[in-house]
Amino acid sequence: MRRAVFLVALLLAGVLAAGCSAVTADAPTAAPPVVSVSPAFDARRARTDQGLVVKAQGGTLSQVLAYSSGAQVPGRLDASRTTWRSSWTLTPGAEYTVTATAAGSGGPATVAMGRFRTRDADRTFQVASTTPLPGETVGVGMPVILDFDTPVRDKAAVERALEVRTAVPVEGAWRWIGDTRAVYRTRRFWTSGQQVTVTAHLAGVRLAPGVYGTTDRTFAFTVGRQQISTVDTRTHQMVVRRGEQVVRRMPISAGMATTREYTTTSGVHLTMDKGNPVRMISPGRGAGEPGFYDVMIDHAVRISDSGEYVHAKDNVWAQGRSNVSHGCVNARPDQAAWFYATSLRGDPVTITGTDRELEWTNGWGFWQLPWERWRAGSALFTSAMGVDPGLR
Repeated sequence: MRRAVFLVALLLAGVLAAGCSAVTADAPTAAPPVVSVSPAFDARRARTDQGLVVKAQGGTLSQVLAYSSGAQVPGRLDASRTTWRSSWTLTPGAEYTVTATAAGSGGPATVAMGRFRTRDADRTFQVASTTPLPGETVGVGMPVILDFDTPVRDKAAVERALEVRTAVPVEGAWRWIGDTRAVYRTRRFWTSGQQVTVTAHLAGVRLAPGVYGTTDRTFAFTVGRQQISTVDTRTHQMVVRRGEQVVRRMPISAGMATTREYTTTSGVHLTMDKGNPVRMISPGRGAGEPGFYDVMIDHAVRISDSGEYVHAKDNVWAQGRSNVSHGCVNARPDQAAWFYATSLRGDPVTITGTDRELEWTNGWGFWQLPWERWRAGSALFTSAMGVDPGLR
């Protein structure tokens, strides 16, 4: 028994002696992280529509700095800090410089520096016009309308480049109306008093094979006071509210409804523009034919593309009593002048009481579509959700 214990002690002593010896081994050196950049450094005809992507393997990115023409390229890191992507596409025919730093775990850092040049655009496209106008103050129902100078084939690529920034977060979506127009509508009316900035980051966006945007387009507008009007064609009354307060009650006369064209449309209209005076001519009728008219009308605020206005008319005998117009909403001259003076483009005017519904494609009748149907017209929503184009 004593021998067994001794042997064990000797064995333990040997182990301890070995552990205290001066024999050492060098720790392996950690490999530095590998940084990859796309487009590759020294490229002369880099693609623009894929943007700039920097990745780190075996480490994390601590800094990415990219510049073109002296301006820093915006971008962001992913959650793992291993991939950095530019926020937008790259400008055609431009030179880019990139410096990327990646840190490993206990090893040396890697700094990648280089430059590349993007290819020139064979053909270009741009925003032809915007609504609202830059600096305009608008009503709470105002849409954002972008018209392009070339039919858009890759609508999803263009839509991804469209940015709407607000001080107060809003939920909104773009919808395509044809191949050259994109319209942005919020889910609910804008909040009064805020500024909205719209940027079309089109530089480098591929519209169609060989067709690229070369410049961005930015404009801003302000949402004014909330003014919402309601028109009841059955009671022949129009009520104008600012917020919750009634600021004007106006006896009116609406369309006589003897034909479809003489029937005022029911639905949520938006004020679109105004004139004083506006020349109004009967549609589809020539001089001398029954029902023909060609008149100048004062203080006219347009609310559709089918010839509907809120305007002045000196037929006080009908206003508040009966509908005798050719489809417009007319009011006493002094009250129509007040409405004209206080209206902003994009003020909602909701009309009820007729059997002719406002089509959502008539003027700015966009609020006629329920939110889900409106959103289904987005190229991004459609491609992501697999929406049947027939439901749009």
